[in-house]
Amino acid sequence: MAGLVRRVCTAVVALSATAVLVTGCGSEVTPTAVPESGASATTTESTTVIDGQEGVDAGGDVDFEVAIGECVKLGGTITDAEIDKAACGSPESNYKVIAKAEQNSQCISDADSYYYETLGGVEQGAICLDVDWVIGGCMDVGGEDPKRIECTDPTAVDGVKVTEIVQGATSVDSCTTSSNGYEYPERKFVVCVDEL
Repeated sequence: MAGLVRRVCTAVVALSATAVLVTGCGSEVTPTAVPESGASATTTESTTVIDGQEGVDAGGDVDFEVAIGECVKLGGTITDAEIDKAACGSPESNYKVIAKAEQNSQCISDADSYYYETLGGVEQGAICLDVDWVIGGCMDVGGEDPKRIECTDPTAVDGVKVTEIVQGATSVDSCTTSSNGYEYPERKFVVCVDEL
């Protein structure tokens, strides 16, 4: 297992002569979703801090207000995405905001996903996202978007348990607790997992 199935979240913002803004991720913008794809990590009570996830705000303008380092719940479909704030490490959270950009193509290449909005066919801004990995926590990565689950959930399609996060690594071969994982080669960290 090397690499996460990617899905993009785009919100297509349409303006009519009456200037109605449709935020496809929840209000009146038509949304779409698209994902992409180093690190000693520490676990806090509700989340894992990974070196290399502290990105920059490079501009762009999306209707959804969220800060770098905060977490979200991204769902819906590619053409009708839904995004809401969620506490990092909570059952609702599936992504962490790692950067903001004017266009989704400016998100770091190993980001897990991104959410962007367009207005009249012109991209207005993007939010770059990584899975909200928590050491000791479990995720089902078998659907459109990852979903936090109980590690004993028998209904998981592709359940994984995070065993460690290795900083300065580019290969799952650096995992000491697992033989599977997700590689983030540009930022040089690996999320090591056991399959459930």
